[in-house]
Amino acid sequence: MNNLLVGFIPILPLLVFLILLFGRRRFTLKTSGWISIIGTGMSFMLTLPLLWYGNVFHIQVPWFEIEGTVIQFGFTLYTLNTIMLVIVSFISLLVQIYSLGYMKEDQRVATFYAYLSLFTFSMLGLVMSSNLLQLYIFWELVGVCSFLLIGFWYFKPTAREAARKAFIVTRIGDVGLFIAICLIFWQVGSFEITDLYTAVSNGAISPGMITWIAILTFLGAVGKSGQFPLHTWLPDAMEGPTPVSALIHAATMVAAGVYLVASLFFLFEASEIAMNVVANTGAFTAIFAATIALTQFDIKRILAYSTVSQLGYMMFALGSSGLVAGVFHLMTHAFFKALLFLLAGAIIYTLHHEQDIRKMNGLWHTHKGLGVLFLIGCLSIAGIPPFSGFFSKEEILLAAYADGRMSIFWIGVIASFLTTLYMFRLFFQVFMGDKQTKKSTLPVPTVMYIPMVLLALISSLIGFTFDGKKWGAWLTDNWVLQLNHQVTMPIWIPIVVTSLSLVAIGLAYVWYGRKKGLSEQRQGWFARMQHIVYRKYYVDEFYQFVILMPLKGLSWFLNGFDRFIVGGLVYLTSLKMLTLGSLGSRLQNGQAQRYLLISVMGCVCILM
Repeated sequence: MNNLLVGFIPILPLLVFLILLFGRRRFTLKTSGWISIIGTGMSFMLTLPLLWYGNVFHIQVPWFEIEGTVIQFGFTLYTLNTIMLVIVSFISLLVQIYSLGYMKEDQRVATFYAYLSLFTFSMLGLVMSSNLLQLYIFWELVGVCSFLLIGFWYFKPTAREAARKAFIVTRIGDVGLFIAICLIFWQVGSFEITDLYTAVSNGAISPGMITWIAILTFLGAVGKSGQFPLHTWLPDAMEGPTPVSALIHAATMVAAGVYLVASLFFLFEASEIAMNVVANTGAFTAIFAATIALTQFDIKRILAYSTVSQLGYMMFALGSSGLVAGVFHLMTHAFFKALLFLLAGAIIYTLHHEQDIRKMNGLWHTHKGLGVLFLIGCLSIAGIPPFSGFFSKEEILLAAYADGRMSIFWIGVIASFLTTLYMFRLFFQVFMGDKQTKKSTLPVPTVMYIPMVLLALISSLIGFTFDGKKWGAWLTDNWVLQLNHQVTMPIWIPIVVTSLSLVAIGLAYVWYGRKKGLSEQRQGWFARMQHIVYRKYYVDEFYQFVILMPLKGLSWFLNGFDRFIVGGLVYLTSLKMLTLGSLGSRLQNGQAQRYLLISVMGCVCILM
């Protein structure tokens, strides 16, 4: 495949962004939509041959020079980022097709498609970057696109606050990544990922420095992928349009942190401390977010916390030396979670923008097609065979088991049980029971069904394409020092996990299918505990009182000090000069008689 064509993969969405940006007032919904769809579709078609050609592409041109060191700008393709290119371009294409129906009544639809195209360009540029400085530039541009898309409905105060919160919280992690990149340049003298791999494999960097670099890099991944404690922005980001949630906050942008850790896996596996940090953070996030998802009532927030939990799964797989498992779950999750978010958008659309699942009973009677597709998504994320989530989750649990991390293994099992419980709680509350909504439901446009059906088919079949040995051989080319030896999965692991998932489905049916609402009305200590979890363990309130309020108080103090102390001293200095000037101006008032009197008095003083 021609290197020039590879370069067009990210450039095409950028061209679409520029066309829509400058011509947005002239384009209708269909025109702007089809321009964006054609551009993204062409990018997607260019990525498909890369799956067969392998990692043979490396394009670089001189960028600038630092004290004799030439910094290159270029794109590198290998197995991992080729997979990411296909995922990003394909799901972006489906989301843009879906938006033709979902966003058809919005007056700023050309701007919406322009933002989507800019995000697609940023994400494609990020995964193709050959050096860390270039990656960081696209990393920040992805954050800017997220800010624009979350706050797209800027007239809503909640959307403005959510966009600002996402931008600020992710910046905390980005500072860590920036410091890590600076340390890498200090130690290696280059931003190139290949040079970093050579330095790590040759022992040119001390173990302590490797640990610091890896942990600071992981801090950037924590911010982007919504890991605890920087997870609070992701559920609030659901204030954006649902297609945005499907594209950015389920399948692509939030996976950027996982991709970063996977692409620098050689750096993390060189430090046992860093691997422990990644594994433990991911495991805690997985079960922490799963418990919160059990108590929420907003359909998009349930899926948001589910995303946080699944990203935790990927992280603890990587921390357990399960590179293959983490990357495979990244791929399967991208498809079934995008499916679930698009279905949530269709449900919200048909119920006149209602998002409370307590007001969505009985949709199976009126929208059986949505029910079947939603059931496929639930079975996939629950890990029920033969759907895709079964294969990737079992690989993750096997990675933790093979690495000897039994506590993390059992946390993963419990998180899998909770995942099935909250997803089927959602399914039964929305689709089962008698129809209670007073408004008539809207028909879902066909153009919204097409992407959902495609994603459902992929979520059902893609698990059968997995071969651990082949994936291991492919990803070993991704600068991996060593992978765990292939371990045969004990037969009891899939049996136990699948059995627990089936039990969770039964409990969800009893609590929410047959006796709807009964489990939401607990008393005593259980009710208090449920309220604590519903309030997300008061993490936001903790940040408000422990971090935000002291910082705001400090800012008020510094503002007062600057205004009254520093400003007062400046005012006193100027007042002294003004007083002297006022006295001088009184002596120079233009009256000759006063000048003569002062001269006589001066002469008398001199004579005396």
